[in-house]
Parts: sequence; C-alpha cells; structure tokens
Amino acid sequence: MSIFDFLKPKKNTAQTAKNRLQIIIAQERSSQGAPDYLPLLRREILEVIRKYVAVDVEAVKVDVVKDGEHDVLDISVALPEGRAGA
Repeated sequence: MSIFDFLKPKKNTAQTAKNRLQIIIAQERSSQGAPDYLPLLRREILEVIRKYVAVDVEAVKVDVVKDGEHDVLDISVALPEGRAGA
C-alpha cells in the first residue's frame, strides 16, 4: 500500500456489477419470448441442409417474428458460392 493510494480514484465495483446484471437481464428478456424448440429446430435444419450443401453452423438463422396476430417462422440460410457437387 502506497502513501498516495488515497489519490487514485477507487473503482466502483458495485456499479460495475449492477451494469453487468442489467445487461444479463436485458438479454434474458429478449430471449424470453422465443419458443424453447428453436435451438433444436435450428440444429435439425442445419443437419438436413448439410446433406446437400456444405454450410457453416452460423449460416442458419431461425427466429420467430410477430406479424400482426401471427407468429412467423423466419429461416435464413447463407449458402456458399458455387455448388457442392461442382
């Protein structure tokens, strides 16, 4: 411990913890409305697509979007350039 330690600004660990907790809560709330089956559905869609085309895991995005009164399953697949059999 130095004689000049009192001059250094102290880190507010309580504020840092509060900020981190707010981020975690915001992430949980945003995913709270999503159905539980989406990760499994995404994995199975990826397996089927990989039978025909070599795609990356991050190439398949599956979301549920509100469209008025209806929930719409939004599936996006980024296919690689060229053909798998070529």
